[in-house]
Amino acid sequence: MMSMSMRGRTPVTPEMTKMLPALADNSLMKSFSKNMNMSHARTYFNPARNALYSRFTTGDWDLSNNTHYSMSDRERSYAERLRADAWRAVKETDARTRNRQTTVTKRLGERVDDISYWKEELNKECRAMENEISNLHEHKRVLEKAYLDTALPLDIAEKCLENREMRQGIDQVHDDVERQLVKEVAVIKRCQERMKKVLQKAHIQLKLDRAALHEMTKDQRDKHHAQHLDDRMHQLRNSSDAIGYHPGIENVDNTLTIPESWARFTQNNIIRSQKERAASERLRGEIDQTLRQCANDMWSQFNGVNNSFNARIRETADARNKLQAHLQRTVQEIFDMEKNIELLRKAIRDKEAPMKVAQTRLEERCRRLNVELCNDPVMRTLQREVQEIRDSVRFLKEKLKHCEISMARLQKTKNTLQHDIAVKENSLQIDAKGCMGRRKTYPAEPKVGPIFNMPLAY
Repeated sequence: MMSMSMRGRTPVTPEMTKMLPALADNSLMKSFSKNMNMSHARTYFNPARNALYSRFTTGDWDLSNNTHYSMSDRERSYAERLRADAWRAVKETDARTRNRQTTVTKRLGERVDDISYWKEELNKECRAMENEISNLHEHKRVLEKAYLDTALPLDIAEKCLENREMRQGIDQVHDDVERQLVKEVAVIKRCQERMKKVLQKAHIQLKLDRAALHEMTKDQRDKHHAQHLDDRMHQLRNSSDAIGYHPGIENVDNTLTIPESWARFTQNNIIRSQKERAASERLRGEIDQTLRQCANDMWSQFNGVNNSFNARIRETADARNKLQAHLQRTVQEIFDMEKNIELLRKAIRDKEAPMKVAQTRLEERCRRLNVELCNDPVMRTLQREVQEIRDSVRFLKEKLKHCEISMARLQKTKNTLQHDIAVKENSLQIDAKGCMGRRKTYPAEPKVGPIFNMPLAY
């Protein structure tokens, strides 16, 4: 009875156990068989024929073997190629590393030669610049002594210049009066200004010369350091002691130049120094020429200054009268523009009632029922009316905006004219009363200063 019961039960194969691990339990197996109605009739054949799932076929078995054979062949072929590639990679990387190191060593030697060449050029230019700075400093000393020797009484001419400095705004022009005032003191004032300018040029030129020398000295010092470092790196070999790993150093790029800009930097320093030396030599010639000319140009433009003053006073008075006329016309235009702005604002307000009527008509006609909501000519006309009124208001507002801007500009112009008239009045007071009143006491034959006796620099 027990054997019959066992034969009637579906056998559990190892494959079935893997797919349905819960069926290993007899109680679960019974429940599963009951629910799935898997009971079988009593049989004397092999229980494997009545299994829940059929076994693998011979085709599956052959396919699995062939798959494994193919996979083995493929993996072995891939491994052989990989070994060959690895061997080639080893030989190629070794050769590339040796060639690269040889190239770097060669370029380091070339770099050391380039640095040595430019350093020598810098040394030559530095010596030439030091001599030029010494010569220019001596010429500047002689010019400073000549400038101090021109300190004679210049009260009248200086007061005129000082008074004219009180001019305001646009009247602070470098006009013919000011130029003639400088000529009036041909040697004293004019020569003082000229010497002062030349002294300023000499002072600036000395700064430029020293700056150029400083840049070359700094460049020379940097090249000395770079030459020492690159020369050390040029001697470095694989067997050297001072080598070691520096992880990540290849990702650090703190360079500031390329070879072209590096060479151009030194070239520019040398060119700048040569340019400044040439300018310094020209300035020394200008100092000598200034000292000679100033001894021959004193006190030669007194009448020219008076004529320039009279002409300038007439020009200023005429400009003031014209400004007053323009001011009156501007005030009248402001009055007319105010009325125009008010007219535009009223026109804009007048558009409010028609807009309300048109929009109210449209709003009420939207209350029509059903088919009466017709897009009839009245509807389109009302819509055009609203749009036209809106466009009219927009156009009027744009005109109003332009008018208001014009009004502001007119007000600004009015203020500018008033200010300029006040400036002209101030200038007339300075030129007519301040300067010309003082010039009546100007000496007819002023004495020359000691500039004639100062030594000339050669």
